[in-house]
Amino acid sequence: MRRLVVGGALGCVLALAGTAFAGIGDPVKIDTGLVSGVDGTSGSTVRAYKGIPFAAPPTGENRWRAPQPAAKWDGVRKADAFGAPCTSGPAPVGRGGRGGRGAAAPPRAGAPPAAQQQAPREPPRSEDCLYLNVWTSAKSAGDKRPVMVWIYGGGFTGGSGGMAWYDGENLASKGPVIVTLNYRLGSLGFFAHPDLAKESGHRGSGNYGMMDAIAALQWVKRNIAAFGGDPGNVTVAGESAGAIMVGALVASPPAKGLFHRAIAESGGWMGLTMGRMRSSVDAEASGAKAVEAMGVKSLAELRARPLDQLTGLPGGASLLIDGYLIPEDLSITYRNGKQNPVDVLTGSNSDEANFGLCPGAGLNGRGGAAQVTVDAFKASAQRKYGEQADAFLRNYTVATDADAARAAHEACADEINWNMRQWAAAQAKLGKKAYSYFFTHTPTMNGQPSPQGATHTAEISYAFNNPKGQPTQTWNEVDTKLGDVMSTYWVNFITKGDPNGNGLPQWPAIKALSTSKVMVLGDTPRVEETTPAPKLAVFEAVYAKLLATNATN
Repeated sequence: MRRLVVGGALGCVLALAGTAFAGIGDPVKIDTGLVSGVDGTSGSTVRAYKGIPFAAPPTGENRWRAPQPAAKWDGVRKADAFGAPCTSGPAPVGRGGRGGRGAAAPPRAGAPPAAQQQAPREPPRSEDCLYLNVWTSAKSAGDKRPVMVWIYGGGFTGGSGGMAWYDGENLASKGPVIVTLNYRLGSLGFFAHPDLAKESGHRGSGNYGMMDAIAALQWVKRNIAAFGGDPGNVTVAGESAGAIMVGALVASPPAKGLFHRAIAESGGWMGLTMGRMRSSVDAEASGAKAVEAMGVKSLAELRARPLDQLTGLPGGASLLIDGYLIPEDLSITYRNGKQNPVDVLTGSNSDEANFGLCPGAGLNGRGGAAQVTVDAFKASAQRKYGEQADAFLRNYTVATDADAARAAHEACADEINWNMRQWAAAQAKLGKKAYSYFFTHTPTMNGQPSPQGATHTAEISYAFNNPKGQPTQTWNEVDTKLGDVMSTYWVNFITKGDPNGNGLPQWPAIKALSTSKVMVLGDTPRVEETTPAPKLAVFEAVYAKLLATNATN
């Protein structure tokens, strides 16, 4: 997507003369040219810079390559509109079990005609999509504000940095500089093939979307000081697939030194529940078969094909062990203490299962009919937990099918909660500050409690203090207070690696998995009464066996 460029000295004068904002002055000089931003909402101290290219368009010869440098421009580039979100390929993006959020939804019944609807916040999805956005309330380039770089979720097939959900204005008004970015998705972001591995100079291929995130962090290191940010105080944050990528970045050698803290909401390097990572070698074999079935003879031919002729290419399910960005299964990296030493804040939600993350565990808002029977629940435990199945079952009272449904729902949340706690404990072992939360608040939607409860993604709007992030949100007094408290915790962590501050309930640090408590972010935030040690012990035992299996393969 192109932005209007006003050339020459007149452009600079117009940009400066049109700026009523009392903070950082336009134009801002970055390494590719001058950019001018836009004021925030009425009364806001925040200025936004939208749609800044941080890399060249990943099209043509740049398709399935590491991000290339963005072109320089003359004059002043108007950074007043979001860049195009990344497309995931020719097939429509669905919601899916892990969430294809960010895809365009069909018009709902009773919606106004298209001509009367509000203009979309972002342009249509495109391959030309490597843009980022900056929100800042800094007064000058020398302010050295802490920085948060946000990586969106969406199952590596949907989402974007320009979604209203992730609008950074309210967080930036509390001090930090907020950056959101786009990264390549689906078969354009994670396709693997043996010839791509040979071309790369590394052992594997894929993970182009992760390369985009690293390129954006490198851009931040070079340029964020111009917006009043401190390149020496950067937090990378994300949710779901974004949190999975954060987990990989924390352990990735090429990402070392690009950030100093990490926030992970409902996701870790292995996904949400425990599992082994896939190697790029396996993915490359699938990619080669798909290309052969298309009748394509070379990478050059594949890169030259129009987007709508790439149907059938795999990619987007997960990050891959590529021997470079991700040298090995990251569970081994973390257990050996070889990850990057950064402070972390991690957490998950009490009704994660209602998003469809654990088959058969969703309760349709805690009150639906049982989706599993007692026998099915016990059989599933035997298959998944093996010799730990009896210990697992002792943690749940299951006498009826309704009990089994509730237990499956609870167990799904418990495993994700374990995943986020054990990550925090791993960072604590490195001597870093670590905190974890459990989000239990039911958001208010259309004036009523959401039937999905504290489902996957429910915490995002509160962390961003963004009551307008979703069109169905209708915050009441409890929602508003929680949004202010949570966003203040997040800002404190972004600033100093510790969420605590004046007027907030004390949030204990994670020191050890089996004994440390987490902060429960409910209607009234509080520390959990008791660490769920028996549950954590089961997941740890199963995980230890998984690690041993990884080590022998």
